[in-house]
Amino acid sequence: MTITTGSPVLNEDVTPPSATSRCDSVAELVGITLARLGIGHVFGVVGSGNFVVTNALRREGVPYTAARHEGGAATMADAYGRMSGKVGVVTTHQGCGLTNAVTGIGEAAKSRTPMIVVTADTAASAVRSNFTIDQDALARSVGAVAERIHSPQSAVADTVRAYRTAVNERRTVVLSLPTDIQTMEAPIGNGLTEPLEPRQRVRPSEAAVTKLAALIQGAKKPVFVAGRGGREAGPEIAALAETAGALVATSAVAHGLFNGDPYSLGISGGFSSPFTADAVREADLIVGWGCALNMWTMRHGSLIGPGTKVVQVDLDDSALGANRPIDLGVLGDCRETALAVLNELRSAGHQAVGLRTPEMADRIARHARWNSVETADLSTAEAIDPRVLSRELDLILPANRIVSVDSGNFMGYPSTYLSVPDEFGFCFTQAFQSIGLGLSSAIGAAIAHPERLPVLGTGDGGFLMAISELETLVRERIPMVVIVYNDSAYGAEVHHFDADDEDLEVVRFPTTDIASIAAGYGATAVTVRCLADLAPVEEWVAGPQNAPLVIDARIASDGGAWWLAEAFKGH
Repeated sequence: MTITTGSPVLNEDVTPPSATSRCDSVAELVGITLARLGIGHVFGVVGSGNFVVTNALRREGVPYTAARHEGGAATMADAYGRMSGKVGVVTTHQGCGLTNAVTGIGEAAKSRTPMIVVTADTAASAVRSNFTIDQDALARSVGAVAERIHSPQSAVADTVRAYRTAVNERRTVVLSLPTDIQTMEAPIGNGLTEPLEPRQRVRPSEAAVTKLAALIQGAKKPVFVAGRGGREAGPEIAALAETAGALVATSAVAHGLFNGDPYSLGISGGFSSPFTADAVREADLIVGWGCALNMWTMRHGSLIGPGTKVVQVDLDDSALGANRPIDLGVLGDCRETALAVLNELRSAGHQAVGLRTPEMADRIARHARWNSVETADLSTAEAIDPRVLSRELDLILPANRIVSVDSGNFMGYPSTYLSVPDEFGFCFTQAFQSIGLGLSSAIGAAIAHPERLPVLGTGDGGFLMAISELETLVRERIPMVVIVYNDSAYGAEVHHFDADDEDLEVVRFPTTDIASIAAGYGATAVTVRCLADLAPVEEWVAGPQNAPLVIDARIASDGGAWWLAEAFKGH
């Protein structure tokens, strides 16, 4: 059959394929339809079940990255989507290929990443197949939306429905392609010929706008906290904050959104500096913009003062007040809401100074970042203090960077000490709290922004768990800096259970020579025990950066990171 090109929906900069494409099978039709819809990049591990659909996508000009494990592929697609604003796709074989990807899919689903998992499925009649599982139930169990190709006649409609759900509802969708339907002949004249309408922004009600404006007018110390849902509304929230006299902060996933604003406090929550935590705690009004105001961002509510008014702006009604009592819930798009409230305040002639004084700007500049907080140097003859290491790397590495962070006791150091240029400079895949996602996250983020230096902060446990993707990193010639905070342990558990006199041998390991392993993969590698050992890092930064750089940083014990106690309260 012949498919006529429709213009991309989400990504206006996508170069469309040729005007017509020939396809003989349903698998090819699905691939071509996804390409027409404007997906940005495909990651996967190819088996017999997803071979044809993957090659159909590639023939249509969609870039493809082959991962070494489906879990890595899923996390790459998730990170790519978060950082690029385009729809990432992961493609897997049926059954075991999908189960391998489940942790990455769960992370994306919990983070509400618009992502499509194109997976083969066994034929309905293959009840004894080794690959047979209930893929739809598996997808739903981790919070993803289960969709499937039902017939040749419905293939385009099924694919479009999956895409619309991913984009318009910000969901991770698992699109199953049964192997018997894949091979069926594509129907004639059933191609995608018309572009889809873009996602419509939800405007808040006039009543909600009036109420929020009144709360802002009555506040003396307002603080705005933007989360993932506010990342597309940074300028509008900042403009409203200026009129309201409010300080601005972000959740961890929106880190960098207000960079350059002298009244930005940085990250609110477990990663806050003492100054930032106090500033949020002293607010008389906190407005969360696309922010869950959960135990991480509000430190289990300890950052909310006893008389503080709390407002939440979100697209999802179920999110309003889900984590704590709120005084006002506004159902609406963050950009539309900020603009509507700003117009209301301007019409009323409201222009407050609030907390936006020269003295406050000076205090923020001097105290808001951990880099400026004095700490004792815990370095020994054999190990470097992770704070000393992170401060120095922040100075050595180029500012135009994109930082990704794995999970573990170490994670606060790259998150707080390594500065980022904007909200697209920080990739934080922590919704599932799984270690081992960092390396794949960094690869997906790097592909989304090849003009930036990709930097990964990871622990030895997470890095070794995901080390198969180091081959992907080297093969793709991505000039990444991988900082392995190596304490030869699962550090979070060591510090959490140490006070209980528990047997910690189950979470301690012999020291691994990570630098030698990385060199075996073809990476440049260096072991760091003191600041003088960072000289090779400076040489690598100076060029030519022909291979990724892995820093095996032997770190001193911090006695348990400052945010760790807060984290374990939620377990």
